[in-house]
Amino acid sequence: MKRIKLTACLILLGTFTGFSMENHPVGARSLGLSHASVSFSDVWANFHNQAGLAKLNQFNAGFFYESKFGVDELSLVAGSLALPVNLGTFGVSFFQFGKGTFKENKFGLAFARQLNEKWSAGIELDYLAQTFPENERTRGFATFGGGLLFQPLDELVLGAHVFNPILGGIESPAGKVEMPFTFRIGGHYRFSKYVLAAFETQKDNQNPALVKAGIEFSPVENLALRFGASGKPFKYTAGIGYKTGIISADFGFSYHGNLGITPSVSLQFIW
Repeated sequence: MKRIKLTACLILLGTFTGFSMENHPVGARSLGLSHASVSFSDVWANFHNQAGLAKLNQFNAGFFYESKFGVDELSLVAGSLALPVNLGTFGVSFFQFGKGTFKENKFGLAFARQLNEKWSAGIELDYLAQTFPENERTRGFATFGGGLLFQPLDELVLGAHVFNPILGGIESPAGKVEMPFTFRIGGHYRFSKYVLAAFETQKDNQNPALVKAGIEFSPVENLALRFGASGKPFKYTAGIGYKTGIISADFGFSYHGNLGITPSVSLQFIW
């Protein structure tokens, strides 16, 4: 049954992504909000919009684990660091999707800076690699991404991000394995200290536009409940987060009608 489910997952994932590499979204808070996170400022901005790093004024570290559809061979492990300095904030990140003879890896080095009270910008250099059983060696390529944040109101933050505008990809004996060029635009609005709504549209050069939205409730101090939806194909998400001292933990879940639940967890540390 495990092999049947793994095969089904790979077939459906290939249908959605065109058998290309993917810039996997990261962070359990982001997952709980259907990854409508292009305007967030946290340690996971290394993956969603590097401009968000500019608003961090303390050292941040994060670790993330996701088991896509509960299949161990499709697990995603990621780490992220943010280091503020006088000129701005540096970011370091990595992820590994898959294990054994099939793996996708990404390593990133980012820098972000606050331009003025309303604008911040960030850029990241990335190296992506892919390993398949039939390849004699791991193949990889370099690319970049970057974004902007704009905060016209205290309650409203807008963000935009591009990834891989040079259309980089891996040359293999079977042809070029493409990494899509992706553009994301969206924002979030804080109605009060108890309620935040996030919204985003994502478009790449291989798939139709994807609309994502989520809402975060904070019924008591340091506790957050999250719900989200995206489509098409439609996917529903939920999550919970809790913060205590310098540590915060988030749990997120997404549901696919054919393949089931994808659970995730992330831990964040702030010094």
